[in-house]
Amino acid sequence: MAESLLVLNGGSSSVKFQLFAVEAGDRLIRRLKGQVEGIGSTPRMAAKDGAGAPLVDETWPAGQVKDVPAALERVMAWLAGQLGGALPAAVGHRVVHGGPDYGEPVPVDADVLERLERLAPLAPLHQPNNLAPIRAIRAARPDVLQVACFDTAFHRGQAEVAQRYAIPDALHAEGVRRYGFHGLSYEYVTGALPRVAPAIAGRRVVIAHLGSGASMCAVRAGHSVDSTMGFSALDGLPMGTRPGQIDPSVLLYLQRTRGWDAARLERFLYHECGLKGLSGVGNDVRDLLASDAPLARLALDYFVYRIVRETGALAAVLGGVDGFVFTAGIGENAPAIRERVCRGLAWLGVELDPAANARHGPRITTDASRVSAWVVPTDEESMIARHTLAVLRRAAAPRPRQTVKGTA
Repeated sequence: MAESLLVLNGGSSSVKFQLFAVEAGDRLIRRLKGQVEGIGSTPRMAAKDGAGAPLVDETWPAGQVKDVPAALERVMAWLAGQLGGALPAAVGHRVVHGGPDYGEPVPVDADVLERLERLAPLAPLHQPNNLAPIRAIRAARPDVLQVACFDTAFHRGQAEVAQRYAIPDALHAEGVRRYGFHGLSYEYVTGALPRVAPAIAGRRVVIAHLGSGASMCAVRAGHSVDSTMGFSALDGLPMGTRPGQIDPSVLLYLQRTRGWDAARLERFLYHECGLKGLSGVGNDVRDLLASDAPLARLALDYFVYRIVRETGALAAVLGGVDGFVFTAGIGENAPAIRERVCRGLAWLGVELDPAANARHGPRITTDASRVSAWVVPTDEESMIARHTLAVLRRAAAPRPRQTVKGTA
């Protein structure tokens, strides 16, 4: 049986997983993808093979799968059957925050895990859930190579002025800086452009990762120049339940007038704002598009307005734009949002092709459009699998023979 790699993405109430076979020439083939959702409440595991055919759809009584380690036990037991009892050669994980220490994927040992756990306050919604599967597998199978792949790594080459805040240097040295996120998505999309959109590959491109979490990135010659997210995954665009850019004095106001402590402010920022808070309807764009409620319309107007506004800032940083790319759940599947964004970018020379937009592209602008716009599906799991395979190969490679001076 071919060597295999497992990719895991742990959330607060779900674990997504994909299994890749490593074929000749280190070609990665997706064998299956699935997830366990409803952890702690109504657990359900569903998976499909590489062609999309259902493999399993199983539910359990409430409370039977109480946490992420319990969910992983179910996943690993089921995968063992799919692999004939064999274990994957390595497990790759999406880890949102790499902090100032990690700018590339790394094998996880006790020291790395401890360092990553210290970053939890920087990404409280994500980091603990990303690390829970790593801890569970280390406890059950410490012999399996695990690789952490970071959402911050793609942005590490940005200029210092793009990474700095106007704060004392000691705080910057401590790690208070702009990191940027969704890097695995941007890395995948940037790598896909030579195949999907060769006309803009290697040029000045703005990529909009629009999903429940949303951000934008300015890319020049395949490298991140700037992004809308900063120290945490709160800044920039409005998101499903996060506000995006907000004046810090708003938080001081809430602290002083309502007595909110750090925990209450965190709940507010991560769970009560964004499209959900603004609309009062919910955080799903499909529901907002279908709603006649005035605040639902306002939430979408605000979402589009901020995308257009941030594009202007990123265009200025790039010194012009050659292409605009939509990706992630909303970007790939909401033609109405794409249309409104493109209309708002007419000043850049974006000229929408409505028929192409309705077909989801890949190109959704006319041939005469000065700036072309595209839809490029992201695939973070594939990116994680590639990085994991590279780390696995490096770990297995023989080290160069050391010679002592004066000896053969």
